Amino acid sequence: MQMKILLNYKKIDLNIMPRASVKRLIECEKKQLIDLVLDIEKYPIFVPYCIDAKVYEKHENDNFLNIIADLTIGKGPFKDTYKSDVKFNKKNNSIYVTNINGPLKHLDNKWTFEEHKNGTEIYFDVDFEIKNKFLNILMTTSFQYGLDKIADAFQDRANQLFKS
Repeated sequence: MQMKILLNYKKIDLNIMPRASVKRLIECEKKQLIDLVLDIEKYPIFVPYCIDAKVYEKHENDNFLNIIADLTIGKGPFKDTYKSDVKFNKKNNSIYVTNINGPLKHLDNKWTFEEHKNGTEIYFDVDFEIKNKFLNILMTTSFQYGLDKIADAFQDRANQLFKS
């Protein structure tokens, strides 16, 4: 008698890039919220897992503010620093972030701000890939949760600073 054994397996796509989005209405003025997001050196005070932040360059003209900055992210013995290029477009009230160097193979991060009667609506979209494929898979499974925590941190900080 001949027996066949079939094995079920799930193929893991190693090229998945974590991507998540958050939309929130925060009770403050649009300019206040934009300034809060652009104040990168204060991130370690309130952003989860942000250990350090350093701005290297800041250039401004009529339509744009360009910032080159490092963020060190981690917990316990696990930490890494990535350098990013931050561009604030004053005309369309958006901030676009890409990576320059560090553990990220790819980063597209966009913030948009729209004023409403009861505050400012932010839309925060992040798409990235970590060079380490194993860490990339881990991040893919929990990234929306992490992004929600980051959005909570910005909302809480805005409430502390600007809510009357």
